[in-house]
Amino acid sequence: MKKIECILRPSKFEEVKEALGEFGIHGMTVTNVIGCGLQKGKTEVYRGSTYTINLLPKVKIEIVTTDELVEKVVEIIRAKAATGEIGDGKIFIYPVENAIRIRTGEVGEEAI
Repeated sequence: MKKIECILRPSKFEEVKEALGEFGIHGMTVTNVIGCGLQKGKTEVYRGSTYTINLLPKVKIEIVTTDELVEKVVEIIRAKAATGEIGDGKIFIYPVENAIRIRTGEVGEEAI
């Protein structure tokens, strides 16, 4: 099993979620986060003073799936989240040692 964690633009979240749902991925954890990277933030003027905002809003999606589905899930996320601009986000893939469904006690791939 693998955990796929992706950070993407909030405007792309619904498109990614719908595409993953059509593929059969319904279990995910979604968090609103802020962060900075190559995008470097933005500069705004408020009451004559210039402010640099370097932490921008992003959405983090966490999905645990079988090893066989990882490539397809990553492909879907890349295709739907990409704009070609700096700030599109990142995808991280981690190994998952085990999963246990609390309600039923199922273990491993059956739990996801």
